[in-house]
Amino acid sequence: MKYALFTGCAAKGACPELYQSAVGVARLLGIELEELTSAACCGAGVIKEGDPDLSLAINARTFAQAEAKGLPVMTICGTCQGVLSGANKSLKEDAPTRERINAMLAPDGLAYRGTTDVKHLLWVLIQDVGLEKLRKAVKRSLAGLRVAPFYGCYILRPSKDLGFDDPDNPTSLEKVITALGGERIDYSGRIKCCGFPLVLEKESMALAMGGGNTAEAKREGADCMVTPCPLCHMSLDIYQERAERQLGERLDMPIFHLPQLVGLALGLSEKDLGLSHHLVSVQSALAKVEAGRGKSP
Repeated sequence: MKYALFTGCAAKGACPELYQSAVGVARLLGIELEELTSAACCGAGVIKEGDPDLSLAINARTFAQAEAKGLPVMTICGTCQGVLSGANKSLKEDAPTRERINAMLAPDGLAYRGTTDVKHLLWVLIQDVGLEKLRKAVKRSLAGLRVAPFYGCYILRPSKDLGFDDPDNPTSLEKVITALGGERIDYSGRIKCCGFPLVLEKESMALAMGGGNTAEAKREGADCMVTPCPLCHMSLDIYQERAERQLGERLDMPIFHLPQLVGLALGLSEKDLGLSHHLVSVQSALAKVEAGRGKSP
C-alpha cells in the first residue's frame, strides 16, 4: 500500500502531533507514504466561495502531482478530504471544466487527467488495511476505554462527493474503535458541527456548538473523544476551557486525533504520539487504558 500523503496545513502547523502520529501508524501498518511537499492548501472551502476556478486549480495541481507518481492521495484531515473529494469529482466528471483548469496549470507544466483517487486515513484503515489486520496489530488494547466518535462535517457531507459513509448514521469510526478494543459511545452530537468555522466571527455560538457536543458525550459516559479532523480537534481541545466557562460546567474531556488513538493501541509511546501538545490532558484516558491492559480487543 502506497499513497501520496497530503498533509494539509494544520498537521504541519497547529497540530504537529497529528502528522507525527499518522506517520508512525502508517509505518506500523505497512502503509508507504510519499509526502506531497509541493502541494498547496486545499482552500478549506473558503477560496471556492470567492473564486471557484482558483479553488479547482490549486487542488487539480495536487492531484496532478500525485497522478505523476501513479499514486492515490491520502489525507489526514476531514476538512481536506471533503474539499478534495468535491474538487476531484468535478474534475473527473466534467471534461470541459478539467480542460479549462488544466490551461491554468499549463505554465507549471502540469495537467490532471482525472485518474487519481483521494482517501482519508480513516477510509484507508477500513478499506485497504482492513479491520482484521488492524485488530491483529493491536499491542495495547483499549479495553475499558469509552470512546465518543466525533466526525465533524466535511468527512460526511455532501455525501454525493464523498460516497464512503452514511452522513446520518456513519459507522466507520465506530468500527475502528471496536477493532482497537475500545467501547464506542453513541450520541447525537457525533455528526454535528464542531463550531470551528464560526469561532472568529461568532465565538459564543461556536463554543455552544463544540461545548454542547462534548458535554453530551460526557453525559453518555465517554472517557474521551476521537476525531478525524484537526479543525474539529482544535475546536474541541483548544477551545474547551472557554466552552466550559460559557456552559458553566466542567468538561475535562480528552480529545484524540484519529491516528493518535490508533497509535496508542498499536503500542506507540506518548512522545511518539505528541500527546503533550494537547491543552486538555489525556492522562485520565491513558489511565483507563492502563487499567484495561491484558484484556482482549
